[in-house]
Amino acid sequence: MAAELYPTKKLVPSASAGSTASIQQQNLTNNNTTAAQRCCNWQGLFPTIRERNSVMFNNEMMADVHFVVGPPGGTQRVPGHKYVLAVGSSVFHAMFYGELAEDQEEIRIPDVEPPSFLAMLKYIYCDEIDLCADTVLATLYAAKKYIVPHLARACVNFLETSLSAKNACVLLSQSCLFEEPDLTQRCWEVIDAQAELALRSEGFCDIDTQTLESILRRETLNAKEMVVFEAALNWAEAECQRQDLAPTIENKRLVLGKAIYLIRIPTMALEDFANGAAQSGVLTLNETNDIFLWYTAAKKPDLLFCTKPRKGLSPQRCHRFQSCAYRSNQWRYRGRCDSIQFAVDKRVFIAGFGLYGSSCGSAEYSAKIELKRQGVPMAQRIIKYFSDGSSSTFPVFFDYPVQIEPDTFYTASVVLDGNELSYFGQEGMTEVQCGKVTFQFQCSSDSTNGTGVQGGQIPELIFYA
Repeated sequence: MAAELYPTKKLVPSASAGSTASIQQQNLTNNNTTAAQRCCNWQGLFPTIRERNSVMFNNEMMADVHFVVGPPGGTQRVPGHKYVLAVGSSVFHAMFYGELAEDQEEIRIPDVEPPSFLAMLKYIYCDEIDLCADTVLATLYAAKKYIVPHLARACVNFLETSLSAKNACVLLSQSCLFEEPDLTQRCWEVIDAQAELALRSEGFCDIDTQTLESILRRETLNAKEMVVFEAALNWAEAECQRQDLAPTIENKRLVLGKAIYLIRIPTMALEDFANGAAQSGVLTLNETNDIFLWYTAAKKPDLLFCTKPRKGLSPQRCHRFQSCAYRSNQWRYRGRCDSIQFAVDKRVFIAGFGLYGSSCGSAEYSAKIELKRQGVPMAQRIIKYFSDGSSSTFPVFFDYPVQIEPDTFYTASVVLDGNELSYFGQEGMTEVQCGKVTFQFQCSSDSTNGTGVQGGQIPELIFYA
């Protein structure tokens, strides 16, 4: 899995209160073999049992078992100490001290990668959780295999923290394999809300057939059906390569199998079907003909494809003002920025903003909307919307929903060009409860047109949760 999909994280419990000269001890721990060889009383250098156990990690000294870890051609011999391992894992305890224990000096483990096995041993010996993108899934596998639940939970937390549209489909597949329902639910939340990004990601092409079918069957996918169809073809091409098949149209249809009927082709716009799916070659002539008839004929043929559009997700709106008003000379734009900062207590996906419009008759506005985190733009769009002269809010959307993490402030901004006189919000709230999500608001230094917590523009945040 590509390393850029996850950040690197290292979790190390703090040293005990009785620990002194911590820098020296850490250096000795990192060079444990040398320390033990140089000093016959090395135990006295470390005040805690955790630090003394750490010296034994990946150390031949007093080792009473060895593991040959990794597949043939990529093995690594790792020393171990039965007592320490048995204390850290019930599987190792059964292996070394159970009724069916065998006195083996060397144990082969071909199904675990050496870096992940060492990461697990580092936790058992040192109480340190050292995770990175390249090995976290394999470390989770090792933690599950040897029943090291706290390490497994840390792996899942790492994956949840680094979850995005780029890796959600792959992690969905893995979460089902590892039987992690919380991670599975998190993956579905991302896939539903950011469906088009997830379906267009490289990771989507790496999923197994069962995961493909579960995604294609999903009622709440927030995506155009043409995007779903194109993603399925991309997956089919990758599957042909995995099966050593030429990526021909016939083979793509072959590897898709019955999953093709989970794509709701009849719900596409007629133009999308005619210019895309109908000319792809993946459909048979009879299927293409019947779908065209289904679009146009009064008596519609029976189809194997589902003809009911997906429900998608229903957007929610966080309204931060208790009232709105207008005055003939009060609210003007003139190219200035209206901006507000917000934070949430749960992960959400911001789809766009609700904006006020003209207070003196209908008018068209051009809006440059932007979402930033710590000054870094996450999404921008220039879009037009029509105001009918009422005090209603008018929605404007980003190209794709933007993932918002909890307990971090983001900046929502808009620069409007249109009728100078408009409605504006009053009696703003610093905290708003929307369903299970709590929004907090504070003023933004980017705001140069008067918008703040108490009043102004950007009355609504439109989101999926």
